[in-house]
Amino acid sequence: MTATDAQPQAEVVGAVRERSRRCTAGRGLRDVCFLVLAPLPLLAAVLPLAVAGGGTRRWFGGRGESQRAEAQAAKDAAAEAFYELDTAQRDLKISIETITAVDSSPAARKAVDDFAALGRRIDEASHAYITAVDAHDLDRDDLEPSVASKARADLTSAKDQLVRVKGELDRFGAGLGPLLGSAETQLARLAPAVERARQALLAASNALDAVRASGLRADDLAARLAALAPELTKLNQGAGRHGVTETLQRADRVLRDAEAVRAEAEKLPERAAEIDRRLVTLRTRAQALTTRSASVEPVLSELRRRFSAACWQDLQPVPEQAAVNVRQAEEKLKEAARAREEQRWADATSRLSTVRALLNATDEAVSAAGDRLRRLDEVAKDPEQEIQRTRFAIRDAQRLAMAGRHTPEPRHARPLDDAVARLDQAITALENRHPDYWHFLTVTEGLRQIAADVVADIREERGAGSH
Repeated sequence: MTATDAQPQAEVVGAVRERSRRCTAGRGLRDVCFLVLAPLPLLAAVLPLAVAGGGTRRWFGGRGESQRAEAQAAKDAAAEAFYELDTAQRDLKISIETITAVDSSPAARKAVDDFAALGRRIDEASHAYITAVDAHDLDRDDLEPSVASKARADLTSAKDQLVRVKGELDRFGAGLGPLLGSAETQLARLAPAVERARQALLAASNALDAVRASGLRADDLAARLAALAPELTKLNQGAGRHGVTETLQRADRVLRDAEAVRAEAEKLPERAAEIDRRLVTLRTRAQALTTRSASVEPVLSELRRRFSAACWQDLQPVPEQAAVNVRQAEEKLKEAARAREEQRWADATSRLSTVRALLNATDEAVSAAGDRLRRLDEVAKDPEQEIQRTRFAIRDAQRLAMAGRHTPEPRHARPLDDAVARLDQAITALENRHPDYWHFLTVTEGLRQIAADVVADIREERGAGSH
């Protein structure tokens, strides 16, 4: 070996030893890998030159040189195992950091603890490897075969320890699959979720500006949008300060609330126009009901003149109640109009709903009086039509109950038999001097409902049985 060749080789070997001592003093596996392995390409470049240069190294022939070669092979294998372990640990550390950034569950905390325990075993294996490398200079000219053999054994043992720890690390990494997958999914959602929330806030603000430009104040929507400002500030501060999970939840909440504000703002002009239409329609309807209510009293007079008290007594309060309802509806209409003018949309809508309910009740009561007179006229003139209609319903139910049977089910037959008896009683009652035609109509309507219920029960039972 020439002096020129020997100088770089000595510098590289010295650097390896110096960096190895620094590793054993407490540096992590990542620094160890860099410090020990980085010079290897230099050694690979230097050694062939030393051999080719015909230097002064004294080589042992035969078995001695074979021992040196085996020791060097063991050193190379240990270095490869060391490098693979370092790479695996680096990759797994990134996975652990990904999990801890998102997940604080007991499973995630256990994974962190297990990784730390593995790190300690990796440090022990690395220290054993560095010690073995540092203890044997395989480039010495006077390397004895026994020393080379000892170096091979030590380096092989160090390599085996590195491989065992690498196996533990691989198995640990394989078990992180579910935790890592969940964490990566959440991290992948983070940036798009925050951006969607920001865009939703912008859209809501633009919609609110457009509404205000049309002359609508939308104060409640503006207040709701302003309440989201602190949430936007926290989103801008990022997941590093507030955590990934909390930031995702906040982004979803802001998105939902902002979209609700935007949707309501966009519908506000239509809502205002709808309230205006309802004000006009309900005011017209109230006026019409005032006119119709006046016709109830003549109808009651006709009922009182021609039919027994039982046929019209329940209708006596209708005229007065109709007048009260219409007055209340008109008051609520005025309140709704004021709320509309002040752009209190919820109040206006509530008042209009009350008006509609009052007018519906009045309409039904006024219509009931005229309908009562019509139906009583029909049955008084010809009760047979009502009788036949009811008999047909009962007989139809009886035929269905007997279909495919010698005797009907008692729970079907009993109500139908009772219905026949009650119909006969109602017919007989019509022969009284002052028949209660309204009671008669109520009874026949109830009997038809009984027959319909029996039919429905039979069909449901037979439909279930067919399946």
